[in-house]
Amino acid sequence: MNLLIQYGFLFLTLIITLGAQIYIDINYNKTKRITNKKKLTGKEAARIILDKNGLENVKVEEISGFLSDHYDPREKVVRLSPSIANEKSIAAVSVASHECGHALQDKNNYFFLLFRNSLVPIVNFASYAGYIAICIGIFFSSLNLLWLGIIMEVIILFFQIITLPVEINASKRALEKIQEYELLIPQELTYSKKMLTSAAMTYVASVAAAILQILRLVLLFANNDNEQ
Repeated sequence: MNLLIQYGFLFLTLIITLGAQIYIDINYNKTKRITNKKKLTGKEAARIILDKNGLENVKVEEISGFLSDHYDPREKVVRLSPSIANEKSIAAVSVASHECGHALQDKNNYFFLLFRNSLVPIVNFASYAGYIAICIGIFFSSLNLLWLGIIMEVIILFFQIITLPVEINASKRALEKIQEYELLIPQELTYSKKMLTSAAMTYVASVAAAILQILRLVLLFANNDNEQ
């Protein structure tokens, strides 16, 4: 029964992750095909938001990759993928505005952003060390290593929980600025909201998947403990 529950958690994790990805893909593909009425590229939209908020020092650069868009708080740079930087779609304006939302958080010393950024080195270590601890723990039936792996997974889960308000708030700021500066017309704003909401759902899915992974590991630990 324990093994069946473990596989059930694994299946649920897969369904949640795939479902969230499919949801954002549907909304992104829909909005990337619609040219916004103002004919603004993502790069132009980002520059408008940044300049109007006293962030002329923040650069907007193009970066390779698909939806690799992000804001770098150390370099003070909004980096946009080619399809977002150069296209004049609703999706381009929405994603670029979201990344500018992070720049605004940085300017205003938004607590959750600062806290999340401070956790990055710890989480990077936890991701690496946790994976090794779990693999070795399972192979050698070491309960201590399995517990260490579970602790590392809890650290990663905590980071993902902290990420949720950061992403939701960035989207909220993005929508406010899109409306304030009339980067999209009201009809287009509806599509933008859907896309940004679906993007936020991927982070909710990540939290759910992390919780299921921890529960699966706890069951694995309990199973090994009973066998010894």
